[in-house]
Amino acid sequence: MTSKYRNQLTPKLIMKRILLFITLFRILSLSQAQETKWQGPSVDFKNGELKVSDNKRFLEFENGAKFFYLADTGWELFHRLDKIDTEKYLENRREKGFTVIQAVALAELDGLNTPNMEGEKPLINNDLTKPNEKYFAHVDWVIKKAEEKGIFIGLLPTWGDKVDKQWGVGPVIFNKENAFQYGKWIATRYKDFPNIIWINGGDRQGGGANLEIWNALANGIKSVDKNHLMTFHPMGGNSSSKWFHSQDWLDFNMMQTGHGERSYAAYKKLLIPDYQLQPIKPTFDGEPRYEDHPHDWKPEILGWFDDADVRQAAYWNLFSGGFGHTYGCHAIWQMLTPDRSPVGFGRHTWYDDLDLPGAFDMLIMRRLIESRPMTERIPFQELLTNGYVPETDYIVATKGKDYAFIYIPTGWGASVNLEKLGWSESVTWWYNPRTGECIKLKEIINEGIQEFRPDTGGRGNDWILVIDNKKAGFETPGK
Repeated sequence: MTSKYRNQLTPKLIMKRILLFITLFRILSLSQAQETKWQGPSVDFKNGELKVSDNKRFLEFENGAKFFYLADTGWELFHRLDKIDTEKYLENRREKGFTVIQAVALAELDGLNTPNMEGEKPLINNDLTKPNEKYFAHVDWVIKKAEEKGIFIGLLPTWGDKVDKQWGVGPVIFNKENAFQYGKWIATRYKDFPNIIWINGGDRQGGGANLEIWNALANGIKSVDKNHLMTFHPMGGNSSSKWFHSQDWLDFNMMQTGHGERSYAAYKKLLIPDYQLQPIKPTFDGEPRYEDHPHDWKPEILGWFDDADVRQAAYWNLFSGGFGHTYGCHAIWQMLTPDRSPVGFGRHTWYDDLDLPGAFDMLIMRRLIESRPMTERIPFQELLTNGYVPETDYIVATKGKDYAFIYIPTGWGASVNLEKLGWSESVTWWYNPRTGECIKLKEIINEGIQEFRPDTGGRGNDWILVIDNKKAGFETPGK
């Protein structure tokens, strides 16, 4: 090329090349963000047992160390994975910063009569008083493997179809008497494991004829195990608080917003009322919309939930008062393989879906939440002065003593009453929940109402506005 042509770089062409460089840099940043792994065990069990925080809103370790409940629904973990695949799955979740795996001892998918991958059934003749030692030896192994990786097991003693068949396989084998005895037995077995969180229930209502059975199971466990916390996993559209909020065995509430909505309405229905209950107990969404799950089980009409849906559910939950969050993937909860019949229109294998973008986004979320004092966080919608915002685009705000987070799911501007913050000068940031990229915006005086609007909007272009008290001297969000 001669100098004549080399010198014809116009300002317009220079700008195009700069924009191309920025685009390539952002693509590289996204790739690097999704390749960044959690280093070491996901939590440190040397911090002691979990307890409810002094303000009754969060969980923390007994020495005061922070704990972020970030779970995956590995419901069929004990039943459908062998040791090699268990290692693969748990290591993948450790790398993504998950702190809990929710899994079921008496599994949902014909868990009583179809053996596990070692050829063992959990009970002899489906008798709760005759557990099969070989089956539970494998459960022991899985829980200990999770412990090595710094992961809690959110342990369901049974899936709900063994109590109340409804749409499940069953058979129903529980009554009030054997539920209490089985609770005592399983608690005796696992009371000294450091990485257990008990989850009573299993996608069923707690009321009616079920009430005395779930109470008996919980009280059987608590009669033996004073070391571990307990909650209840309800059917979709419900919270454990509906039936058990005043029960002594219920340490924190769990709701299931389920797989039918792309709207903030589910959190208005369940989470906000839970947060206002007395006595105060921590609450959160323990089963939201799953990644790669058909929306309302109507894929031809409504499509499939994706990573944008996963992030919306997560931040709506956390910023509205949830102390933690559960991720789910449709192929993974059922550990779907080519030789298994899919449940609910499952379309991929569990190992093909291990690295979907929504799962990476959970690590990005954990880093943001843990970068600021966690147990100070409260819902703080009074910070926002927006008029009408559709529930599919709902903006939510949360606040600590010296910081605030505002989640903007689709690019609407957030009108912020800065005088509600409680300090005089702020540092503002845009945090990208898809990549972990953080951009310092500006320093401001907290006067009046100011609108903050991301440069990009629309579905899948969600952003978090971070507002820090300048005097607090916080590091970059998410770092």
